[in-house]
Amino acid sequence: MLIEQCAYSNRWRRVSPAAKGLFSACGIVAAFLASTPRTTIILTGLVTMITVLGAGVPLRRYLKVALPELLFLIIAVTTLMVSVGWNGHVRFHLAEQTELDHIALVCGRSLGSIAALLFFCLSTPMTDIIALLRWLRFPEVFLDIMTLGYRTVFVFIEVIHDTTTAQMARLGYGTPRLAMRSLGILTANLTMQVWQRSTDLHQAALARNNDGSLKFLESEFHHPVRSVCVAAIGGCMLIALALTGVGQ
Repeated sequence: MLIEQCAYSNRWRRVSPAAKGLFSACGIVAAFLASTPRTTIILTGLVTMITVLGAGVPLRRYLKVALPELLFLIIAVTTLMVSVGWNGHVRFHLAEQTELDHIALVCGRSLGSIAALLFFCLSTPMTDIIALLRWLRFPEVFLDIMTLGYRTVFVFIEVIHDTTTAQMARLGYGTPRLAMRSLGILTANLTMQVWQRSTDLHQAALARNNDGSLKFLESEFHHPVRSVCVAAIGGCMLIALALTGVGQ
C-alpha cells in the first residue's frame, strides 16, 4: 500500500513510464559499470535525490520502503564478511582486505540497483508498468498473471482489515490466548477467501471461453517523446559518471 500511495501521489505521476523505465535501467547499468565503492555510493545518492527531490517522494516513506531491502543486503554482506568454522570450538574469521574491497564493491552495486528500482516503482503505478510491458510485447499470459495478482493483493488486504477490525471490536486480541485464537480464525477465513475467489476467477474465465487478455484503460502522459529524451540524457550521464570513475 505504501508503494502505491507514493506511485499515485508523486510529482512525476503523469510522466511517461517509458522514460522512467529507461532512466531506471540506465541507473542499474551504471551501478554495475562502476569500478569503485565510492562511485557506486555517489550514484546511489544521485538516484535517491532524484527520487526524493525530483519525483517528490517523502523521505520517510522512501526509507520505510527501502528498509526491508537494506536489511536483506546487510545480512548478505555479513555472511560474506564473516565465516564461521569449527575446531573444537566456534571460530569466526573476518575476510581479508582484498576480499573486503570486493565485498564493498558488490554492496555498492546492489545499493545502486536498489535505488534505481525504487525510483521506478515509487514513481510509476503498477497499471502503467503493465501497460509499458504490453507495449514492449511481453507475453500476454505473463501480464494477465500480473494483473490478477495485483488486484488480488488489495482484495486480501481489505479482507484482513475487515476481519481484524471485527475481531478487535469484540476484544479478540485482549489476551495472548484470545490473540492466538483470533489469528487462527483470520488465517482460516483468508484461506477460504483465497479458495472462493480463485474459483470465481476460474468460472469467469470459462464464461468468456478464456478468450483474449485482460484489458484496462491506459493513462495519457504529457510530452512522452520529450520525457524519453530527457531520461535518456540523464541515464547517459549516470553511465558516463560510472565509466569515468567519479569519486575515485
